[in-house]
Parts: sequence; C-alpha cells; structure tokens
Amino acid sequence: MKKVEDYIRSIPDFPEKGIIFRDVTSILQNKDGLKLAIDEMINLLKDVDFDIIVGAESRGFIFGVPIAYTLGKSFVPVRKKGKLPMATVQKEYDLEYGKAIIEIHKDAIKKGERVVIVDDLIATGGTVEATINLVEQLGGIVVKNIFLIELCGLHGRDKLKKYDVASVVKYEGE
Repeated sequence: MKKVEDYIRSIPDFPEKGIIFRDVTSILQNKDGLKLAIDEMINLLKDVDFDIIVGAESRGFIFGVPIAYTLGKSFVPVRKKGKLPMATVQKEYDLEYGKAIIEIHKDAIKKGERVVIVDDLIATGGTVEATINLVEQLGGIVVKNIFLIELCGLHGRDKLKKYDVASVVKYEGE
C-alpha cells in the first residue's frame, strides 16, 4: 500500500539552487493520492473536540474544505489582504524575502469557538503563526494545527510551542 510521501513529487533546485521543492500538485492530480492525503489529515483529528476549520489561502482551502465537509464542520478562509468583501481583521507577518498581510472576516469566529488550522505545509511557521493570531484576536481557541507536510529543518514548529501541531509527512531538511 502506498504512503502519502509516495505521491509527493520532489523537485531539486526549485525555486532556487539547493532547495528541494515538495510539490503537492502531484497528490492533487492523483485520485488515490488525494484521498489518502485527506484521510491521513482527518486521522490527525481523532478525538479532537472542535467547531471550525480555518485554512489559509490557498492550499489551506484545498485540504481544509474536504476535511470540514467530511467531519461536518464549517470552514473559514484566511485570505491575502483585499480579497474578503466584509469587515476584516488583519495581520502582517514576515516572509523569507519581505512581508505579507492576511485577513479574516471579523464575524467568522465567535468567542470561545474551538478552531483547527489546516494547511498543506509548515516551513518557517510564519503563515500559521499569523493565522493563530487572527483566530485568537477574534476570541477563538486554537486546539490543533495540522499540515500535510512539515519541513523540519526550517523549525516552524518552534514558533508554535504552546500549540498542538501534527503533520502527516516530515522531511528532515529544508
């Protein structure tokens, strides 16, 4: 039986020399790989009591929505600045080369709601840390963060020490 990592395409020297890019599109393009990836992420949520799944643009949507649908939960998108139509709260965070701003609707999460954050990958942890900040700013309680892939060498988990973090596939390098 295949494992999720069997469906992940590794591309050397992309986007620059020395980097191995872990491509999830090879999972999405394969019905068995996609089903396995979603099922394995759902398995990370066994015995987790929560109300809402939050996913960051854009691959957090790809994996978060089918998980929310399967588990009978709602889904809340976190988007790049200027993409949401109603009143938002926003958070600026550092990228490898620059800064970015993400937003969430002000009415997306009610005080005390229990939230799981879903994304395809954790690398440096900047996006998920900013997403956590938005959820908590609205009064939500982050009970778990799940990822399909974790790049352990970039130490993103270190930024999330006070949170429950789980990933399906771990790569020791960057």
